[in-house]
Amino acid sequence: MTPMPRIVPVEDLRQDPAAVLKRLQSSAQPLVITQRGSNAAVMLSVAAYERAERERELLRLLVRGEQQIVADAGHDLEDVLAEADTVLAADRS
Repeated sequence: MTPMPRIVPVEDLRQDPAAVLKRLQSSAQPLVITQRGSNAAVMLSVAAYERAERERELLRLLVRGEQQIVADAGHDLEDVLAEADTVLAADRS
């Protein structure tokens, strides 16, 4: 089950941005910024953003691999696993 996003009114962000940033950095979860009761933006810590970007890159690689399989233009399994290991190793650092 996905945890409920943490909600921060834009007024809280205006009044004490340092406290909002501290909340953001203390959790891997995004903050939803609301304005006049409506969702206006989502804030992520740099670590969470970088992790999400690496996950998207891995998904892109998987889609590209699937397309190559369909087109019968694939790569050796060892090459694919080595590339996946490189992406995953960057995630651990």
